[in-house]
Amino acid sequence: MTEATRNLIVTSSPHAAGTESVPRIMHTVWLALLPACVAAVWMFGIDALWIIGLTTLACVVFEALFLKMRGMPWSEVAHTSLDGSAIVTGVLLALNLPASSPWWMVVVGALVAMALGKHVFGGLGNNPFNPALVARVFLLVSFPVQMTAWSAPVTETKQVEAGAQSTDANTFATPLGEMKAAARSGDLADAKEALARLEKDSPMVKTFLGNIGGSLGETSALALLLGAAILFWRRCITWHVPLTFILTTGIIAAIAWAVSPEIYANPLYHMLSGGLLLGAFFMATDMVTSPVSKLGMIIFGVGCGLITAVIRLWGAYPEGVSFAILIMNGLVPLIDRYTKPRKFGQTKEAA
Repeated sequence: MTEATRNLIVTSSPHAAGTESVPRIMHTVWLALLPACVAAVWMFGIDALWIIGLTTLACVVFEALFLKMRGMPWSEVAHTSLDGSAIVTGVLLALNLPASSPWWMVVVGALVAMALGKHVFGGLGNNPFNPALVARVFLLVSFPVQMTAWSAPVTETKQVEAGAQSTDANTFATPLGEMKAAARSGDLADAKEALARLEKDSPMVKTFLGNIGGSLGETSALALLLGAAILFWRRCITWHVPLTFILTTGIIAAIAWAVSPEIYANPLYHMLSGGLLLGAFFMATDMVTSPVSKLGMIIFGVGCGLITAVIRLWGAYPEGVSFAILIMNGLVPLIDRYTKPRKFGQTKEAA
């Protein structure tokens, strides 16, 4: 495809031109992820920077290879692989990985994201599932030990070393892990002990700022909210999906907490910890894999929140954000079918 034909756009009327484009939106998204990346490097050190860089580079390289395998000329490969979509996928995947992730698992994750999450469906704009989440779930199922080996923040590791304790500084309990331990406990005393340990190890302020264990992008709620503010400011996302996603999770957690406060944790922990904010603002709002209508977005967000809360409170895994978004991604065509607005001038009976 030549430069002239690439700029020739044929559409049906009415014709409306805007300043937004795929590269502009994608570059805005990965720039909005920079606060979370900076927080990850601050909390976990050089390991976080290495994982973010390697994952992003691998996604861009695999994007270029698959585009070339599909018959695209090198000039187009260079343009498309650097349009920002592969960078966004790489950064999101990195933020879903522990700081202790081995390099080979990072590369496998990037390959799965680009191949099974994107190009097997036809490339950008055709994938029904979020590529980064496809890769994360694949890695979680395939390599559960490596994917749940949470590293302690650098400050916590230094405290352990300074105290000359025998505690293993390479692993660290996450707030979701503590909450799941309390919920699973059949003994009331054990449940209370787990919740007390949660409040001691991860107080609310500490959870909000991010000095806790977990994936690179699920620790600092403050950094994620700063990035979300950029997306709202640039009008890349609307409130419908993230607000309903977070509120639904919080409401169900609040009901469980009100019924059994000795077993279930404060709902604010569910709203601030884990991958809820990262998923709600940066992955559930993906334009390709989310509904197009406002009503559809609300249904999508409620469904994501419901599934997340059910898995967190009563499921086998301590976290359910990835599974929730992927399940609702699969329901998007059905949601769009029944929430699609009528065409201008079309009667309700004809629609």
